[in-house]
Amino acid sequence: MFESVSRDRVRQLVDEGAQLVEVLERRQYRLAHLPGAVHIPAWELTRERADQLDRERPVIVYCFDNL
Repeated sequence: MFESVSRDRVRQLVDEGAQLVEVLERRQYRLAHLPGAVHIPAWELTRERADQLDRERPVIVYCFDNL
């Protein structure tokens, strides 16, 4: 299930144990990333990389959007 969530909801979900995954390119991640986030660039998001996540916990995926 996918849904967009507000910044406050992200904080709440992370506080409740959700995993935060940033799919930014490396340069963007180096310049600014969210504390505690796992970095998996979108083009590297393979089953093997996803296996590092806990399947029992919700996952929040973040990608910078400059629109």
